[in-house]
Amino acid sequence: MSGASFLVVPQWQGSGSSRAMRLIDGADAIRGDLPTARTHQVPVPAAAGESLGTGVNRFSSLAVVREATQAELGLLEAPVVTIGGDCGAELAAVQHALAAHPPGDVAVVWFDAHGDLNDVESSPSGAFCGMVLRAILGDGPEGLASTGADRLDPAQLVLAGTRALDDGESAYVDEHGIRVVASGELDDPETIVNAVAATGASAVYLHIDLDVLDPSAIEGIGSPEPFGVQPERLTETIRALRRRFELAGAGLMEFAPETPDAAGHDLPVILRILGALTGPTGAPGGADGDR
Repeated sequence: MSGASFLVVPQWQGSGSSRAMRLIDGADAIRGDLPTARTHQVPVPAAAGESLGTGVNRFSSLAVVREATQAELGLLEAPVVTIGGDCGAELAAVQHALAAHPPGDVAVVWFDAHGDLNDVESSPSGAFCGMVLRAILGDGPEGLASTGADRLDPAQLVLAGTRALDDGESAYVDEHGIRVVASGELDDPETIVNAVAATGASAVYLHIDLDVLDPSAIEGIGSPEPFGVQPERLTETIRALRRRFELAGAGLMEFAPETPDAAGHDLPVILRILGALTGPTGAPGGADGDR
């Protein structure tokens, strides 16, 4: 893997899953296959943290991780691939990438079975992993939500492979006209390339929650949803986006293996995704694809 920095953020406090602590093991397993010289890690508090009246579970620890991640990002050469941890571990990384570019220059493609678009009022769980994208759009408690150059405009967002939205999230998507590319539409990578082109952006930030994949392709995820994307389609789509747009940054989140052996079973798929993010893009249908 060349040309990228890696930042491991083994945050679990944003998760609402009973498997939350396994996210630490997942981040550690992935780190073992990353280039040591270009890989950094953010220290994550051992304490769960307190909500402090924000409506976000474990808010205090999440705010500490965000601040520590921001500090680390300032030292790394772009593009940075952030390894989680729960989806909230990527908060500072997306904000950092947005702030480093002119307004409207970066589109965010959110490869995720879920929208992560709840706010404090609509969240059914209080878990920040389901609110992180809404915070990047500017809705959330002080200390987490974007407020300036790091704020994403809904017109610059593309949801990809999303197939499980809460009612409040669906209403937000409809109200703001957010582009949604269904799992089946990813059979043709140009569909999402065209969706990003329609934003007018010249760069992309690629968020990848592993639950965007079909459960038949990966076991170590906490919230599997049927009818997901196959790995070869995901990697082809990532390469197609990188051929067309500058990579502003990326994140790979939510690996929660049950055991070290189980982690080893899933790692080949994860490494193929990381290879698509950081390796040669090739020509469409070229020899470096995953057919």
